[in-house]
Parts: sequence; C-alpha cells; structure tokens
Amino acid sequence: MPKVGDHRAFDPHSSDPQAMVNTHPLHSELHDEVHTRSRLSVAVPQAVAHAAVMHSLQTLQYPQPLLDWCSANGIEPPVTGKGQFTASVGSLRIRWEWHGEFHEYTAYAPDCSALDPFAANAADRLLAQWLALDPNPMIAGIRVAVLAGAEPAAEVGRAQAAFGIEAGKGLGTLVGAHISDQAVSLYATFRLDDAGFGRFLVIERDSEPAQLGRTVQRIIDIEVYRMMAMLAFPEARELDQALRAIEPDLAGLVARLDLAPNSEEPEMLHNITRLSADIEQLSTYSAYRLDSSRAYHRLVGHNLSDLRESRLDRLQTPSQFLQRRFEPAMHYCEAIKGRLESVSARIARASALLGTRVEIDRERQNQALLNALNERAALQLRLQQTVEGLSVAAISYYAIGLIGYVFKAIEKAGAPVKAELATGLAVVPVALCVWFLLHRAQRHFKGDDSPK
Repeated sequence: MPKVGDHRAFDPHSSDPQAMVNTHPLHSELHDEVHTRSRLSVAVPQAVAHAAVMHSLQTLQYPQPLLDWCSANGIEPPVTGKGQFTASVGSLRIRWEWHGEFHEYTAYAPDCSALDPFAANAADRLLAQWLALDPNPMIAGIRVAVLAGAEPAAEVGRAQAAFGIEAGKGLGTLVGAHISDQAVSLYATFRLDDAGFGRFLVIERDSEPAQLGRTVQRIIDIEVYRMMAMLAFPEARELDQALRAIEPDLAGLVARLDLAPNSEEPEMLHNITRLSADIEQLSTYSAYRLDSSRAYHRLVGHNLSDLRESRLDRLQTPSQFLQRRFEPAMHYCEAIKGRLESVSARIARASALLGTRVEIDRERQNQALLNALNERAALQLRLQQTVEGLSVAAISYYAIGLIGYVFKAIEKAGAPVKAELATGLAVVPVALCVWFLLHRAQRHFKGDDSPK
C-alpha cells in the first residue's frame, strides 16, 4: 500500500487498482470498524447467558478464564488487538467483547426447555465458571430464553409460568410487548433471580435468525447500558449531600459581600477559596461518571427505540416501565450535574465580586496614599523654597561681609571710598547674584539648563 505523500503517475493500463490510489494508511482499519461488533444469529430454541464485568484496565487485555477455556478446548486464542472474539464447541457458542469500562461474556446453547425456559443449561454453567475465575465484579447479568411461538391466547400464561407468577395473579409485575414490528414477543419482570441475573423471555413469531440475533443483542445492551448508567446514581446522591453542605455557606458568604467591613475580607477570601477547592474536588471526582451516565442513557434510549414496540395484551411495555423507574434516576443525575455546575458558577461569581471589592479598596488606599504623597511633596516644596530663601539671605550676608572688608581696606588705603556706603549699595546686587546662581545650580541638578 502506498504511503501518504507517495504520488504515483496515473497508468490507465495498470492491472493493479491500488497503484492508482494514494490511500490513507488507516483507510482499511477505519472502514472495517463497522464490522468489529458483529452479532451472532439466534435460532429457536436458544438459551443465552450474558455477563458484563467491570475492569479498570486502560488497554485491551484478554481475561485469563477465556484464554484457559480456549486452551482446554483446543481453540486458537483471540488475536492481539481485537476487541471481539467468537468461538464454538459443538452446539455451544461463545462471544467475548471488550469495552472501555467493562468486558462481556456471552454463551449460546440450544438446550432451552419450553416447559422451564430458565432451567440450568450449558450456557449458564460455562458463564458461571468464567465468572468464578474472573477477579473483576459483575455489573450486569442477563439470561435470555428464546422459544418458538405458541397460541397467542396462551402466551401470557406461558410467560407467567416461566417467571414463576401464579396464573391470574400479579399480572402487573409482568412487562411485555410485541417488538420488531410484531415479529417477536418480549416478556420480563426486571427483577433479579437468586444468582443476580435478570431474565427475559423472547417468543419468536416471524423472525429470521439474523434479525432475532440482533433483537437479543439489543435486549442485552439495554440491560448492560442501563446498569452502567445507574452507576452515577449513588454518586449523585453523595453529591447532593455535599452540595447541601456547601450551598448555605455560599449563600451566607454572598450576603456578607455587601455589608461586611473591610477587616473581614481576609476571612471571606479564605472561605471562598475553601468553597472553590471543595467544589472543584467534587467536580473532578464526579465529572467522568456523570458524563458516562449521560452517554449510556442515550444508548439505552436508542436501543429501546430500535425495538419498535407495540402493546401486548394489557401489559406495560419495557419502555413504559423504564420511563417510570429508570428515567427519574437519570433525570436526578442530570439535575445534580446541573446543580454542581450552577454552584461552581456561583462560587466563581462570588469570588469575582470579592476580588472586585478588594481591588476597589486597594485602589482607594492607593489613591489616599497618592494624595498623601502629593501633600507631602507640596509641603516639601514649600519647605525647600523657604530654605532657598534663607540660603540666599545667609550667603548674601556672608558675601556682603567679605565685600565690606574689601571696601574698608580700600578706604584705609586712602582711596576716596566710603566703606559703609559702598557696602550698603552692594547688598541688592549681591543678593540678586546669589539668587541667580542658586537658581541656575538647581536647574542644572534637575537636568534643565534651557533658559526660560
């Protein structure tokens, strides 16, 4: 196969079509992904035993019970990297499939009794062996009995007998519907047996084995995805209790934002930081499970829609049963998720408001500090001007004193100069000269020598 970027010249006479196509290296793998989850056909009668087992592995790994079973029966083990494996030993068929959070075992056996559809059979025994050797916990167990159709009038009574319901009593505990455009009838109670397995009775009316196999797989997927979605329900209840403790503290903190004095701001900042840390911890802890629950819930809805149900006698349909019991739990999880996001947003807004308040107080303090600095600078300027005036007077006094000595010396030398008069006349020029020199020196120190 040519690599990406390997441009070959087009040859219309070439016998190899791939020689003319620059194919993406993942083309075949991505295309064949739609075939990786194949469904086994089911013929009547058939007993199907299924179990979904949780795991915490990050990469695909085949369970040891499956590998040991393949070795004991001379079957080639699964190919590395394949997330699905099917095999047969006589009339017994098995199927294993890998998912992100769980892996699934399914066993198919034709020994399904019409009188006692849920009696122990080869599929049940094999699945029990695998589960006993698998260290991971089972999250969903399903037993499906597939039988041929009987008289419609006697079918409900037959289903009651299969589930151990006394004839004429407890009809409301039985759930049923015509599915697949009335090609199949489905009965269930959505209750677990002593081994922890849910039971489903499928009566085939006018269905091909491939179609019946897809129908059985939809039933299995509904139960597995329903249980995976319900994993979020206990966490949602824990979140509810945690949020009940956080929300009053948040409400009290928000009420104090406007009225509390500035001295309480450090305490409020500490409290809001604590609340923010608590809510982030809750979000991190629950985000994956709540988001997964939403995805599994959608898968349950899609599979229920694909069943194409219609009413059967006076029985409640599986969709109606789950809508009244399963849907409220999912809505509760969605409500808790929305509530968690709402509390997180409210804490963020409260933190922003407190930060704004602190910032305003800081700006007010900075403004007061700047005003104080301005006042101090003005006072310093006035003091400096006063000192400059005193400096001019002091320097002028000493300069005139020196000039007076000069004039006295000249007068003593016989020159026609009145020392006192000359000294007095020199006061103004000397003072002006001193002021000018001091002023020029000050401008020089400030870096401004340009004349004004």
